Amino acid sequence: MSEHNQQVQPQKNKPMQNERAADAPLRIGVYICRCGGNISDVVDVDRVAETVKLLPDVVTAKVHTFACSDPGQQTITNDILEQNLDRVVVASCTPFLHEQTFRGAVSRGGLNPYLYEHVNIREQASWAHKHDPEGATIKAIRMIAAAVGKLHHVEPLEQIKLPNHRRALVVGGGIAGMKAASELAGRGIKVLLVESSQRLGGQLNDRGRVYPTERDAKELVEELARRVRTHSNIEILMQSNVTAVSGFIGNFKVAIRTEAAGIPVTETTVGAIIMATGFRPYVPQDGEFLYRTEPGVVTMPEFLQLLRSTPDAARKLTWNGRVIRNIAFLHCVGSRQLDGVHEPPPNGRLNTYCSRTCCTTILQQALEVRHRFPSVGVFDFYRDIRTYGRGEENYYSAASRAGVTFFRYNGEEPPRVELTPRARAKEGVLSVTLNDTLTWGTELSVPVDMVVLGTGMMPGEIADLIEQMKLATGEDGFLQEVHPKLRPVEVSVNGILLAGTAQGPMNIQETLAAAGAAAVKAAAMFAREDVELNPYVAEVDLSRCCGEALCVTQCDYEGALQMVSMEVEGATVERAQVNAGLCVGCGACVAVCPNRAIDVNGWRLDQFEAMVDGIAAAIPGQECTPELVNIH
Repeated sequence: MSEHNQQVQPQKNKPMQNERAADAPLRIGVYICRCGGNISDVVDVDRVAETVKLLPDVVTAKVHTFACSDPGQQTITNDILEQNLDRVVVASCTPFLHEQTFRGAVSRGGLNPYLYEHVNIREQASWAHKHDPEGATIKAIRMIAAAVGKLHHVEPLEQIKLPNHRRALVVGGGIAGMKAASELAGRGIKVLLVESSQRLGGQLNDRGRVYPTERDAKELVEELARRVRTHSNIEILMQSNVTAVSGFIGNFKVAIRTEAAGIPVTETTVGAIIMATGFRPYVPQDGEFLYRTEPGVVTMPEFLQLLRSTPDAARKLTWNGRVIRNIAFLHCVGSRQLDGVHEPPPNGRLNTYCSRTCCTTILQQALEVRHRFPSVGVFDFYRDIRTYGRGEENYYSAASRAGVTFFRYNGEEPPRVELTPRARAKEGVLSVTLNDTLTWGTELSVPVDMVVLGTGMMPGEIADLIEQMKLATGEDGFLQEVHPKLRPVEVSVNGILLAGTAQGPMNIQETLAAAGAAAVKAAAMFAREDVELNPYVAEVDLSRCCGEALCVTQCDYEGALQMVSMEVEGATVERAQVNAGLCVGCGACVAVCPNRAIDVNGWRLDQFEAMVDGIAAAIPGQECTPELVNIH
């Protein structure tokens, strides 16, 4: 991101709640989790506990079936209070799951939460070495020894507090953006909703009835649009685009250009950003299944427009002056593409993912054709039918009962769309040819008047925002969440959230649910006047800094490190300064500083050295040290 005009420094460390004499030995407690057998089925946890008791300053080591449970947490809290522990190690599963859980348990005991170290002996010992219990046990001991070594060099830390602008920016005015804006506004939070087009509703404006409710899409759009237009907490900017973003959670500085009104770029500050930028339908390449070569080949969005424009009272379905007697629907166009079978799109990246919504959409439209125009023959050519949502399998059953004829093809042998001899006689007849796996690979050719390509979803064209905001994307090109289960609507940049199909293919129910989740997460960010962040950021020792700026040139996070002028012993010098709101604690700056004038709080070099010493040291109680090959 670009440099933000406000420099935020980490707060000074506060004193520990349970102070001890400077020369007093540490009192470290170690807690080892069986994880219901996930760990203890491989690692001898009782042996681990007995061994680590012999490590320097470890006064207790206990095993619990589920350390993360209420009784497990209470054991840690009680021991801190009763045994006057001043450091804690928890050896269990990944810290992504329960680091916050154990920090809470430590805090309830009156101990600074950053005087606790988490060791992952499930994924990194038990699961990694399930065929070598002895090696897994030794590795667990060494990992705990590393954590104990580090704890001899840690200091109490406090979360960084940043000012919080209680206003959110929602980028995109589709159903996801409107839902998120409405939910936030209802919680008393000011919202700026920015939409690049002339209308709210996004892709849903081009739909007819939506499944599974069969409600008119226009009604849904109008209902959501009415909510955001009439809410006093929501400001809407139509035909507007975000042109620049800088800053950090609680303090994002955003530049917006409104095209239609000729308004120059305006700047505003928001505390959180919700990306509801949506998707774009796949557009087949010229000649793909005769698209743009033969007018009888259309995409699903074009077919939906045809149905909407055809009066309900019409007895015949026509297209380009032709009466449609038979229609073929073709699945997986622009989705589940295979290398060597499909030609890559212009971006050079095959769409190997399933777009998820296409199958049910095709079946829904096939049913509508059969109901509105009973004389029209409907043929469905599918690779696999994935009607995964609640109630969506009913569309498949109903289509079968309604007389839709199904054909199945292998992904390596997609159907061929060709012109028939009658078409060359200007009668406009197409044929779809495939090796039908439902009839044991028999080659079948089906004459039709129209082919509807069930096109999938592609990521929205937001490359400029992705670059400015340093957002991660998956292999499919959609915006990438931190964790699909634990942090499903958050990105790696604090304060930026995802809503709807900006994140990947979703149906309407999923889109609205994701937008609601993003709104709730944003609202939680605004629950306090200050934003609180982990203190794991770089810190400069000005007494060692010589102003060479190698750290600044190495930093990948624009604005996180800068050279600033300051007075030192009567002279004006350039020294490095950290913006704690932008620093992510990656440590790249530490590696290049020749004077070791910069370090990362909570992960200092002396702490790493102590961890290495702990790993390499002899195992307590053993006469000889097993070779490291046993624990790698």
